[in-house]
Amino acid sequence: MSQLVSQFRTFDRPSKLLMVNQFGINVGFYMLMPYLAGYLAGPLGLAAWAVGLVLGVRNFSQQGMFLVGGTLADRFGYKPLIIAGCVLRTGGFALLAIVSSLPALVIASAATGFAGALFNPAVRAYLAADAGDRRVEAFALFNTFYQGGILLGPLVGLALTALDFRITCLVAAAVFGALTVLQARALPQHPADRGPDRGSVLAEWRTVVANRQFVLFSLAMIGSYVLSFQVYLALPLQAQTIVGSEAGSTALVTSLFVVSGAVAIAGQLRVTAWFSKRWGPGRSIVVGMTLLSMAFVPLLLVPGAATVGPVLAGATVLLSAALLALGTIAVFPFEMDTVVRLSRNHLVATHYGFYNTVIGVGILLGNLFTGTVFGLAHQAGWPQLIWAGLTLIGAGCVLALHLLHRSRQLTAEPAGQPMR
Repeated sequence: MSQLVSQFRTFDRPSKLLMVNQFGINVGFYMLMPYLAGYLAGPLGLAAWAVGLVLGVRNFSQQGMFLVGGTLADRFGYKPLIIAGCVLRTGGFALLAIVSSLPALVIASAATGFAGALFNPAVRAYLAADAGDRRVEAFALFNTFYQGGILLGPLVGLALTALDFRITCLVAAAVFGALTVLQARALPQHPADRGPDRGSVLAEWRTVVANRQFVLFSLAMIGSYVLSFQVYLALPLQAQTIVGSEAGSTALVTSLFVVSGAVAIAGQLRVTAWFSKRWGPGRSIVVGMTLLSMAFVPLLLVPGAATVGPVLAGATVLLSAALLALGTIAVFPFEMDTVVRLSRNHLVATHYGFYNTVIGVGILLGNLFTGTVFGLAHQAGWPQLIWAGLTLIGAGCVLALHLLHRSRQLTAEPAGQPMR
C-alpha cells in the first residue's frame, strides 16, 4: 500500500483524478454487472443464448462503438466525452431497473455500453497524454484503482442484490450521477486537437486502418478480451451449475470478483515492474496472454461438482478467476502503451477507439459462441467442451502475438508528433 501511495503522489492532478474517478466508475459498474447474468437467467428466466446476447450487445455497443467515442474525443476534447458517458450510463442503469422484456433489456444494455464507448477512449488518451514517458507506470497504477473498484463493487452489490437486483441498478445509477457532477467540477479541461491539418473523419479512419502494425496487433488481441470477459459470463454460469441455491451462487460469483480484485491490487505494480525488467513490452504481452490461455485448464480438468463435490469445484472456478486476473494485469499496462506507440502519438483516442471496435466485434461473437456452447455442452453431458474451446482460442492468440513480437511488429517508435 505504501508503494501505491508513493507512486500515486508522483503524478500530476489530472492523472490522479482519472485514477480516482475510474475507481468510482468501477464501484458503480461492478456492483451490478457480476449479478446481471444470474438475474437474466434466474428471476427473468432467459435462456443461455439470450443471456449471451444481452451481455454481448452491451459489450459490442461499448467496445464496438469505441471508434465513434475516440474520434469525438480527439475532436472535442477528453473531458466532455467523459462527462457524457457518465450521464448516459446513469440512464442505462436506471432503465435496467424497470424493464424485463428481452428487447428492452437489449436497449438498456446498449445504452450502458455506448456510455463506456464515450468515456473510455477519452480517459485512456487523457492519461497517456498527461503521463508522457511514464505511460506504463501510469497504466499499471490506473489498473490498480480499476481493480480496486472491481473488488469493492461486488461486495456492495451483494448486499443490495440480497434485497432486490433492481435496487442495485438504481444505486449504480446514483453512483454514476454523482460521478458526473464530480468530474464536471473537478477534472481539468484537456484541449482537443483542432490543428490546421485536421482532415475529415473518414480520412482519419483511413489513416488508422492503414497502420498495418496496429491493425495486426488489434486482431491478435481479440482473444485476450474474449477470455477475460468470461468472468462475467462463463464463470458465473458455471457457479450456478455448481451451487444449486441462488444465494450460494451469488456468493460464489462475488468471490470471483473479490479474488480478481485482490490479485490485481496486491500484484499489479510488482508484476508490471518485474515484467518490464525481465522481458520488456512485447514479450510481456506474449507471456501475459499465455497466462490468460491457461486460466481455463483447471476447469477443463474439473468441469463440475458431480465427481469432486461443490467445494473443490467452486475452488476450481476461483483458481480460474485468479489466473485470468494475473494474465490481465500482466498484459494491460503494456497493451495500453503499445497502442500509443503504434499510433505514433497521433490521433491517440481514435486509435484506442478503433482498437476496441475490433475487440468489440470479437467479444460479441465470442459471447454468442460461449453462451451457445455452454448450454449445448451441458445438455450433451460434455461440459469440458467450452473450456477446451476457450483454451484453444487463447493458444491461437499466443501464437499470433509471438509472431508479431518476433518480427518486431510491436516495437514502432514514436514519430515525434505532440500527443493528441
